Amino acid sequence: MAAESAAANTRSAVIEKYGAVARGVALSGTQACCDPGLGCCDPITGNLYTSAEQTCLPENAVLASLGCGNPTALIDLRPGETVLDLGSGGGIDVLLSARRVGPTGKAYGLDMTADMLALARENQRQSGIANAEFLEGQIEAIPLPANSVDVVISNCVINLSSDKDRVLQEAFRVLRPGGRFAVSDVVVRGNEIPAAIRQSMLLWVGCIAGALEEQEYRAKLNAAGFEQIDIEPTRVYNIEDARRFLTASGVPVDEIAPQVEGKFISAFIRATKPQPSSW
Repeated sequence: MAAESAAANTRSAVIEKYGAVARGVALSGTQACCDPGLGCCDPITGNLYTSAEQTCLPENAVLASLGCGNPTALIDLRPGETVLDLGSGGGIDVLLSARRVGPTGKAYGLDMTADMLALARENQRQSGIANAEFLEGQIEAIPLPANSVDVVISNCVINLSSDKDRVLQEAFRVLRPGGRFAVSDVVVRGNEIPAAIRQSMLLWVGCIAGALEEQEYRAKLNAAGFEQIDIEPTRVYNIEDARRFLTASGVPVDEIAPQVEGKFISAFIRATKPQPSSW
């Protein structure tokens, strides 16, 4: 019961934070990472998309982006494929994926926050992209049938879940044999991070406190059934980055920042669902 209560509290905090982000973008056109009261980790979320990618989408899709990478730039999406984005937010990665798979393909976005879904659907309407669909639900219980998508992407969302094993099992379930798992996420390198960070709900909903250690991430993917697992660092956060994302958290910055120097990375995590012959 305690674990269920903690998971519910985390989910509520995530919905509250990201709902506020979506409402702020929709009402005022304010970039999500410009409000320190939202606990946004600017060193993590900034400068992820090219100018060409940004100019082909509605401004609010870009403003609502709170990821730690650009998974659509790091995976080979092919015309006619079906893509699923876990925790799709304002829809930027879904809309970029929909363009890349073309009219014969399909891009789904899954999000549990009503305000984000409303923003994403409005961004889709403005973009005129017809081969995208936004679904309401939790990434621990994906509302799609087994073996129905070719690629699962996600952008700094899996670390927000209190049940990452279930998320990875669900991703494996919905992928077709040979399907690819290709997500951007924050990963911890080395020993356990300070308890003060793990205990901070603000940092949890800001992509930091729920991050898995690199070898633990590999082990969980392997346990879910994936193979060809690879974790490629895309950004290593230094002590000044640490100071920036710890400032609004309430933890003792001068004490904690040196302990997280180089320990957090943004990474591109790849894995494959095996073909039946190798199961």
